[in-house]
Amino acid sequence: MKVHLAFGKTGLDVELPEGYDYQLLEARSARPVEDAGAALASALDRPIASAPLAELARGKKSAAISVCDITRPAPNRIVLPPVLERLERAGVHRNAVTVLIATGLHRPATDSEIREIVGEELAGQLRIVNHYARQLSDHRFLGYTSTGTPVYIDERFVAADLHLTLGFIEPHLMLGFSGGRKLIAPGLAAQETIKQLHSPKFMREAKAVEGSIEENPLHRELLEIASLARHDFMVDVALTRDRRIAGVFAGNPVEAHRQGVDFVRRVMLEQLAEPVDAVITTSAGYPLDLTFYQAVKGVTAASHIVKPGGAILLFAQCSEGAGAPEFSRMLRENPSSRRFLDSLPGAPVEVDQWQLEKLALVMEKLRVLFYVPGLGAEYHPTLWGPAYSTPRQALEALFAGLPPRARVAVIPEGPYVLAKVREHGPAPACE
Repeated sequence: MKVHLAFGKTGLDVELPEGYDYQLLEARSARPVEDAGAALASALDRPIASAPLAELARGKKSAAISVCDITRPAPNRIVLPPVLERLERAGVHRNAVTVLIATGLHRPATDSEIREIVGEELAGQLRIVNHYARQLSDHRFLGYTSTGTPVYIDERFVAADLHLTLGFIEPHLMLGFSGGRKLIAPGLAAQETIKQLHSPKFMREAKAVEGSIEENPLHRELLEIASLARHDFMVDVALTRDRRIAGVFAGNPVEAHRQGVDFVRRVMLEQLAEPVDAVITTSAGYPLDLTFYQAVKGVTAASHIVKPGGAILLFAQCSEGAGAPEFSRMLRENPSSRRFLDSLPGAPVEVDQWQLEKLALVMEKLRVLFYVPGLGAEYHPTLWGPAYSTPRQALEALFAGLPPRARVAVIPEGPYVLAKVREHGPAPACE
């Protein structure tokens, strides 16, 4: 069986051996809208539970717009122009608009990446700035959430008269789904806020996983933070498999995001009758598999459909290596997932420990193998699972540990597939 996996910018073809019960889980996709421009115009002028954007902007002197960084394929070059047009129509001109790259604790976007994020033309016309979470003085303190999280948000966003976010909705390993509130925290939050949001208090919550919104305490926390930051209006899109716009959800940040999540969940949800013995998965290729830090999402997304003691094989290019310095150091210095997990409760939260914590929680239940050629060999001894130098070696190792006729799920686009084991009753209808 030959399969094409999302891997880097070009993909990877692998040959799977005969004699196994394969289940190919491809990213479900809604149809693209016929006219993206018309869909955006309609969403901005007739938004969900909100006045039209131009009406909201009337009388305002400035606006701040938070957009995704390079690790997310948000179609800003399509979405930004009609947003700017309505701001200008209301009297907020482009020289009064600040576009903030919502990096969270990721590295800042380079000049070439900014051009990729917003488009060549807009990159030369707008004030576009990176968010720097580590510089506390760049943030305004807005108080504490009801659970005690200190809220520091980028001053340039808070100081504007109108506060907007542009994003897209996909499954997220701890927030349930991305988009909306995530463009404010962690996107524009100081590390003092981000560390609390990513502490074991939230990371070990059973509901803080992919596809979970309704009872997810981290989702509730971020909604509260976004409210403190006066999140006025959001524009989120749903994307097709080839990253065209399938739906536009604009307006009230809570209601519009909820409707967008409902749409994406209906489109993407893949339910299995029973768990599988193993999963072959990816981190969805570029840009999500640039680093091992991001590639962890491929493992966590797949973990929900594997039997206890089963296996996951991850294919991720990791062309930029491990990730940020703190994550890289922790990856090198912790040879045991159990020791790492035991060291966290009660200790000060370190930058990026949450991603490693999520991986460790999976490693406690499953066997994980890696083909991550961009990750330096110095990390392999402490990876908590074997890493292989060729795709063939990785596949041979996976199948050597499986029984004959084992059930194997193959997920070519990794975390872009929302896969769950059906709990009871018939599967819901999908669009």
